[in-house]
Amino acid sequence: MREGGLRARTARLYRANPGLHRFFAQHRNHLWGARATGVNQIWVGAITSLSVAGQWRYLAVVMDQYCRRILAWCLGATRDTCLTRAVFDAAIRRRRAHPGLIFHSDRGSEYASATFRDRLAVLGVRQSMTRGGAPGDNAHMESFFHSLKADLVHGTRFLTEAELRTQLRRYLWYYNYQRLHSAWAYRSPVDYERRAA
Repeated sequence: MREGGLRARTARLYRANPGLHRFFAQHRNHLWGARATGVNQIWVGAITSLSVAGQWRYLAVVMDQYCRRILAWCLGATRDTCLTRAVFDAAIRRRRAHPGLIFHSDRGSEYASATFRDRLAVLGVRQSMTRGGAPGDNAHMESFFHSLKADLVHGTRFLTEAELRTQLRRYLWYYNYQRLHSAWAYRSPVDYERRAA
Protein backbone atom coordinates (compact mmCIF):
# COMPACT_ATOMS: atom_id res chain seq x y z
CA MET A 1 0.00 0.00 0.00
CA ARG A 2 2.84 2.36 0.84
CA GLU A 3 4.56 1.66 -2.47
CA GLY A 4 1.29 2.26 -4.30
CA GLY A 5 0.61 5.51 -2.37
CA LEU A 6 -2.51 4.07 -0.76
CA ARG A 7 -3.78 4.74 2.73
CA ALA A 8 -6.27 2.70 4.69
CA ARG A 9 -9.56 4.32 5.58
CA THR A 10 -10.80 3.55 9.06
CA ALA A 11 -14.26 3.84 10.52
CA ARG A 12 -14.66 5.85 13.68
CA LEU A 13 -15.64 3.52 16.49
CA TYR A 14 -18.14 4.37 19.22
CA ARG A 15 -16.61 3.84 22.61
CA ALA A 16 -19.15 3.54 25.40
CA ASN A 17 -18.53 5.50 28.56
CA PRO A 18 -20.15 3.48 31.36
CA GLY A 19 -19.45 6.20 33.89
CA LEU A 20 -21.44 8.71 31.85
CA HIS A 21 -24.40 6.34 31.52
CA ARG A 22 -24.38 5.72 35.29
CA PHE A 23 -24.25 9.48 35.92
CA PHE A 24 -27.36 10.19 33.84
CA ALA A 25 -29.17 7.07 35.11
CA GLN A 26 -29.47 8.73 38.54
CA HIS A 27 -31.74 11.38 36.95
CA ARG A 28 -34.88 9.50 35.91
CA ASN A 29 -37.60 10.89 33.70
CA HIS A 30 -40.43 11.29 36.24
CA LEU A 31 -42.81 12.66 33.61
CA TRP A 32 -43.38 9.25 32.02
CA GLY A 33 -46.08 8.31 34.50
CA ALA A 34 -47.02 11.78 35.74
CA ARG A 35 -49.65 14.27 34.67
CA ALA A 36 -50.11 17.65 36.31
CA THR A 37 -53.66 18.16 37.62
CA GLY A 38 -52.92 21.55 39.20
CA VAL A 39 -50.28 24.24 39.55
CA ASN A 40 -46.93 23.63 41.27
CA GLN A 41 -46.87 19.89 40.57
CA ILE A 42 -44.59 19.84 37.52
CA TRP A 43 -42.23 22.60 36.47
CA VAL A 44 -40.13 22.40 33.31
CA GLY A 45 -36.99 24.32 32.46
CA ALA A 46 -34.65 24.84 29.54
CA ILE A 47 -32.07 27.20 28.05
CA THR A 48 -31.86 28.71 24.58
CA SER A 49 -29.32 30.99 22.96
CA LEU A 50 -30.11 34.43 21.52
CA SER A 51 -27.82 36.69 19.49
CA VAL A 52 -27.02 40.24 20.63
CA ALA A 53 -24.70 42.25 18.37
CA GLY A 54 -22.96 39.07 17.20
CA GLN A 55 -22.53 37.60 20.69
CA TRP A 56 -24.55 34.90 22.41
CA ARG A 57 -26.75 35.45 25.42
CA TYR A 58 -28.47 32.56 27.15
CA LEU A 59 -32.09 32.65 28.24
CA ALA A 60 -33.08 30.23 31.01
CA VAL A 61 -36.79 29.78 31.70
CA VAL A 62 -38.98 27.92 34.22
CA MET A 63 -42.58 27.11 33.26
CA ASP A 64 -45.44 25.56 35.23
CA GLN A 65 -46.42 22.69 32.97
CA TYR A 66 -50.06 22.63 34.10
CA CYS A 67 -51.01 26.11 32.87
CA ARG A 68 -47.90 26.83 30.77
CA ARG A 69 -47.27 30.03 32.68
CA ILE A 70 -43.69 31.30 32.66
CA LEU A 71 -42.73 31.56 36.32
CA ALA A 72 -39.25 33.04 35.95
CA TRP A 73 -36.56 33.85 33.41
CA CYS A 74 -32.92 34.90 33.52
CA LEU A 75 -30.61 36.14 30.78
CA GLY A 76 -26.87 35.60 31.08
CA ALA A 77 -23.63 35.74 29.13
CA THR A 78 -22.60 32.27 30.31
CA ARG A 79 -24.49 29.02 30.03
CA ASP A 80 -23.76 27.52 33.44
CA THR A 81 -25.23 26.30 36.73
CA CYS A 82 -25.32 29.84 38.14
CA LEU A 83 -27.85 30.75 35.45
CA THR A 84 -30.10 27.70 35.97
CA ARG A 85 -29.95 28.05 39.73
CA ALA A 86 -30.81 31.77 39.55
CA VAL A 87 -33.90 31.17 37.42
CA PHE A 88 -35.03 28.23 39.58
CA ASP A 89 -34.59 30.27 42.78
CA ALA A 90 -36.59 33.13 41.22
CA ALA A 91 -39.43 30.69 40.47
CA ILE A 92 -39.29 29.34 44.03
CA ARG A 93 -39.51 32.87 45.47
CA ARG A 94 -42.55 33.56 43.30
CA ARG A 95 -44.39 30.28 43.95
CA ARG A 96 -42.92 28.70 47.12
CA ALA A 97 -43.56 25.22 45.79
CA HIS A 98 -44.19 22.35 48.16
CA PRO A 99 -42.01 19.22 48.50
CA GLY A 100 -42.89 16.63 45.88
CA LEU A 101 -42.72 19.11 43.01
CA ILE A 102 -41.13 17.59 39.89
CA PHE A 103 -38.62 19.77 38.05
CA HIS A 104 -37.96 18.48 34.54
CA SER A 105 -35.21 19.58 32.15
CA ASP A 106 -32.90 18.28 29.46
CA ARG A 107 -29.58 16.62 30.28
CA GLY A 108 -27.45 19.74 30.09
CA SER A 109 -24.56 19.97 32.53
CA GLU A 110 -26.17 23.15 33.92
CA TYR A 111 -28.98 20.98 35.32
CA ALA A 112 -26.97 17.82 36.06
CA SER A 113 -24.35 19.53 38.24
CA ALA A 114 -24.06 18.67 41.92
CA THR A 115 -24.80 22.30 42.86
CA PHE A 116 -28.13 22.32 41.06
CA ARG A 117 -29.02 18.78 42.15
CA ASP A 118 -28.28 19.59 45.81
CA ARG A 119 -30.45 22.74 45.67
CA LEU A 120 -33.42 20.69 44.47
CA ALA A 121 -32.82 18.03 47.14
CA VAL A 122 -32.78 20.62 49.95
CA LEU A 123 -36.21 21.85 48.83
CA GLY A 124 -37.64 18.34 48.43
CA VAL A 125 -37.98 18.77 44.66
CA ARG A 126 -37.70 15.63 42.54
CA GLN A 127 -35.32 16.08 39.62
CA SER A 128 -36.40 14.68 36.27
CA MET A 129 -34.46 14.64 33.00
CA THR A 130 -35.13 13.75 29.39
CA ARG A 131 -33.63 10.74 27.72
CA GLY A 132 -30.56 11.41 25.60
CA GLY A 133 -31.49 12.70 22.15
CA ALA A 134 -35.21 12.98 22.95
CA PRO A 135 -36.20 16.67 22.82
CA GLY A 136 -39.87 15.63 22.74
CA ASP A 137 -39.53 14.69 26.42
CA ASN A 138 -39.52 18.43 27.18
CA ALA A 139 -42.12 19.39 24.58
CA HIS A 140 -43.70 22.25 26.54
CA MET A 141 -40.43 24.16 26.75
CA GLU A 142 -39.53 23.40 23.13
CA SER A 143 -42.95 24.72 22.10
CA PHE A 144 -42.46 27.89 24.15
CA PHE A 145 -39.04 28.59 22.63
CA HIS A 146 -40.50 28.02 19.15
CA SER A 147 -43.21 30.60 19.88
CA LEU A 148 -40.72 33.06 21.37
CA LYS A 149 -38.43 32.88 18.37
CA ALA A 150 -41.25 32.99 15.80
CA ASP A 151 -43.03 35.91 17.51
CA LEU A 152 -40.04 37.97 18.68
CA VAL A 153 -36.60 36.85 17.57
CA HIS A 154 -36.66 35.83 13.89
CA GLY A 155 -36.06 38.80 11.63
CA THR A 156 -34.99 41.05 14.52
CA ARG A 157 -31.48 42.28 15.32
CA PHE A 158 -30.81 43.19 18.94
CA LEU A 159 -28.00 45.71 19.20
CA THR A 160 -27.69 45.74 22.99
CA GLU A 161 -28.48 43.38 25.84
CA ALA A 162 -30.68 46.08 27.40
CA GLU A 163 -32.80 46.14 24.24
CA LEU A 164 -33.15 42.35 24.31
CA ARG A 165 -34.13 42.40 28.00
CA THR A 166 -36.81 45.02 27.36
CA GLN A 167 -38.28 43.03 24.50
CA LEU A 168 -38.18 39.77 26.51
CA ARG A 169 -39.94 41.43 29.43
CA ARG A 170 -42.73 42.66 27.13
CA TYR A 171 -43.04 39.36 25.32
CA LEU A 172 -43.17 37.24 28.48
CA TRP A 173 -45.92 39.45 29.93
CA TYR A 174 -47.80 39.09 26.65
CA TYR A 175 -47.23 35.31 26.63
CA ASN A 176 -48.54 34.87 30.18
CA TYR A 177 -51.45 37.32 30.08
CA GLN A 178 -52.59 37.67 26.48
CA ARG A 179 -51.29 34.98 24.13
CA LEU A 180 -54.09 32.51 23.47
CA HIS A 181 -53.43 28.78 23.58
CA SER A 182 -55.55 26.38 21.57
CA ALA A 183 -54.92 23.68 24.21
CA TRP A 184 -56.75 25.86 26.78
CA ALA A 185 -59.78 26.71 24.60
CA TYR A 186 -58.00 29.88 23.46
CA ARG A 187 -57.23 31.28 26.88
CA SER A 188 -53.97 32.73 28.16
CA PRO A 189 -51.91 30.78 30.74
CA VAL A 190 -52.87 33.21 33.54
CA ASP A 191 -56.55 33.07 32.60
CA TYR A 192 -56.48 29.28 32.47
CA GLU A 193 -54.73 29.11 35.84
CA ARG A 194 -57.31 31.43 37.46
CA ARG A 195 -60.29 29.52 36.07
CA ALA A 196 -58.83 26.18 37.11
CA ALA A 197 -58.16 27.38 40.70
